[in-house]
Amino acid sequence: MAGRNISYMPLTATPFRHNDQYREISSDNLELAKYIRCFWGSENPYGEIRKIAEASVIIPDTCVDIIYQINHTESTVTGGFCGINDASFLYHECIKPGHLVSVFAIRFYAWGAYSFAEDSLTDTLNQYCDISSRFRRLDEILRPQLLEKQTLKERIAITEDIFLRQLSKLRQNDNVDNAVRLILQQKGALSVNMLARECFISIRQQERLFREYIGITPKKLCNLIRYQCLWNEILSNPVFCIQDAACRYGYSDQSHLMREFKRYHTMNIEKAKACAYKDVGNIQDNHRKS
Repeated sequence: MAGRNISYMPLTATPFRHNDQYREISSDNLELAKYIRCFWGSENPYGEIRKIAEASVIIPDTCVDIIYQINHTESTVTGGFCGINDASFLYHECIKPGHLVSVFAIRFYAWGAYSFAEDSLTDTLNQYCDISSRFRRLDEILRPQLLEKQTLKERIAITEDIFLRQLSKLRQNDNVDNAVRLILQQKGALSVNMLARECFISIRQQERLFREYIGITPKKLCNLIRYQCLWNEILSNPVFCIQDAACRYGYSDQSHLMREFKRYHTMNIEKAKACAYKDVGNIQDNHRKS
């Protein structure tokens, strides 16, 4: 199964964000880590206050999310399944002043969710739909416990227990797994023809399988993984060079790289870095206080 063993770690637009209302925790279980990028949400319930919140930029991260919003004041649990995205969008948080709330979410690698789903991921591209439409059993077991289990760690524990019980009966496809593994190894820099040839499968059949298991075509997944590998390098390489990156990731030239990046990120590289690093100071301040 393609996943953590390929050293691929997709990032959000604000990967350094960390506070009481948002924290990411990776699974300590090596088997689950092949399918799940991380769990995320609020560490504990918090009281909402009336505020003018800045819209968050959500970029294509090659992941899919099950997201639960828990309102402890009203004793309600709502949420949905967010399929893979191939474009950025702005998210505006819905505020209910005075309410005690929390969030819990499961972020799968896009190719890992199908293994635990009960239906095809076809037609989930850029969609936010009902959780039970594809994860009915998980939803039936997990949702009733989210009001009782209030900390992020407690919720992760019960969710991992549910998934571990399913490991012996996962839904998988070798053709899809092999193709994704090759895409990750090449960091998305390969053609659809080459991918089909290397996997000994027709382009048409490969596209059908990708739409069913991931919700996106092989070509789009290649482009998104290339973009995410580029985004990782932009943030991790202190001497990042656009010219070298264009060659390394198979872009025709620097202009092509910059156009593709802005297409997926809605902003140029300089602004994207500034947006990503704006939370670093907050993290350092929190460490000093603790």
